[in-house]
Amino acid sequence: MQLYTGLPIITNKITVEEQQGIPHHLLGCIGLHEQTWVVGTFVRHALKIIEEIHARGRLPILVGGTHYYTQSLLFRDRLTEQDDEHTKHEFVDSTAEKWPILQESTETLLAELSRVDPAMAERWHPNDRRKIKRSLEIYLQTGRKASEIYNEQRQRRNSEPDEPQSGEVESMRFPTLMFWINSEPEALRARLDGRVDKMLDSGLLQEVASLDNFADSETANGHAPDQTRGIWVSIGHKEFKEYSAALKAGISDEQRLEALKLDAVERTKIATRQYAKRQLKWIRIKLVNALVEAKLDRQLYLLDGTDVAAYNETVVHPALELMSQFVQAEDMPLPESLSPLAADLLVPKRDYDLAARPEFWTKQHCTACDVTCVTPVQWQQHTRSKTHKKLVSKQKLAERSLDAAPPRVGNI
Repeated sequence: MQLYTGLPIITNKITVEEQQGIPHHLLGCIGLHEQTWVVGTFVRHALKIIEEIHARGRLPILVGGTHYYTQSLLFRDRLTEQDDEHTKHEFVDSTAEKWPILQESTETLLAELSRVDPAMAERWHPNDRRKIKRSLEIYLQTGRKASEIYNEQRQRRNSEPDEPQSGEVESMRFPTLMFWINSEPEALRARLDGRVDKMLDSGLLQEVASLDNFADSETANGHAPDQTRGIWVSIGHKEFKEYSAALKAGISDEQRLEALKLDAVERTKIATRQYAKRQLKWIRIKLVNALVEAKLDRQLYLLDGTDVAAYNETVVHPALELMSQFVQAEDMPLPESLSPLAADLLVPKRDYDLAARPEFWTKQHCTACDVTCVTPVQWQQHTRSKTHKKLVSKQKLAERSLDAAPPRVGNI
């Protein structure tokens, strides 16, 4: 979201003062009227900047961010390179223009994906429009099934010699040292909630209004923005839609407006916490497993940022020391040796990335609860839940009552 021009509060951009004279790149480089970048566009722009920084004899620092984008930049063997080989599309909208089906309903997209790539269709939840659409996009752009491309990537990695150098050459674009700044859950929750409160104090509602006004203006001029992607679905904007609509409608009931505002604030906090959980899950499953597979898991160090007052001692100083050792090619400590927390969290949450295990792509539907699960773990968790057991018990009771009921005798 920080790629977009303006909106420093919604996008939580670093201020000029906080930059301390250090050049920061790709901040505010997409206008609100411009089309949304695809990940391959980001990677190409970022690689060009990294090359320029290297040419100046400087060290580029990549700050995340959206892990899908950062990992696509760090690793070579990603689908972004497949996109480069088969398509010239730079923006999201250009794909929709060429293939109108991508703008159809999620149900239609899933039906088409089931026709052209049943394996990928089986993997996704029926309501997961973004992933269903992406799998279909890959087929339309390349003429090949996404499931086949993923399978080729797995086979190529599995056939590589079992040597440390092999993974580095094939998988990582650059020698890379990574820092994961972690915080204890309760401290992180309080920090995230406080961040939303700070956004409100800094003028979040004014930015929401300005973004809505821009959308109204563009719509009036016949250029209605697609509000299902990009900046329009950013946390801190979409949660206030109902509140904004009430203001536009001229609702004067202060209690009603305040209730809508408080609800939007709470949903913004919930969305922020959920996003943080997804980021942690990505690191512990996708990133750590990718590093283990490339035999580069010793390049990721966990630092404890729980205590803000001790940040220099727990994060800054250790990071500088490790970076110095890395740049000078000195022996470095094992990442898990830094702390008990590092020893625990740097072990993959599970020993596989679901994307690399198609045998686990099994969709199961619970008729009692009307819930669809897309992994064995999800199914196990669901069937063990109190809600499921309660509904199944009620269903069985109703069936027994129906069986025990005497037959109805009608007139002949």
